Amino acid sequence: MRLVVGRIGRAHGIRGDVAVDVRTDDPAERFAAGVKLLTDPDAAGPLTIRSVRTHSGRLLVRFEGIADRNAAEELRGVALLVDSEDIPPLDDPDEFHDHELIGLRVVTAEGGDVGVVDDILHNAQDVLVIKDAAGEEVLVPFVRELVPEVDTGAGRLVIDPPPGLLDLGH
Repeated sequence: MRLVVGRIGRAHGIRGDVAVDVRTDDPAERFAAGVKLLTDPDAAGPLTIRSVRTHSGRLLVRFEGIADRNAAEELRGVALLVDSEDIPPLDDPDEFHDHELIGLRVVTAEGGDVGVVDDILHNAQDVLVIKDAAGEEVLVPFVRELVPEVDTGAGRLVIDPPPGLLDLGH
């Protein structure tokens, strides 16, 4: 799975720097000199980072082979991607990357089929967005009391919802 880590904005200066809208929780690792990033559209890359700096709170990146403002402007709007297989799992067994959860089959503690994790919302509390068999969304707070088991290897997640939680949208 390819994950978006940034989007190229407008050119900055005349030497090929571009502003990048960062969309990753680890910009220091994703945007370091020498890192090769995939692109969308594919024809724009891959792009290898030559240098990185911040200016007025924005991340400015210069890529190998992009030597002037005109070349930098041609990259505007390009999404910068990494392959999820290149991202190591987190050290904490209770922490997960979103891409590790999306697509997991969701069952109740009693074994009833609920659906598949479709998305994760990050607000004050992380919330799993589960699509049931009818295509309806079920929202479940991602807390240990409600999600006692996550087994990414087996491709499943067990929930123990309180009475009525799974009936809220129906």
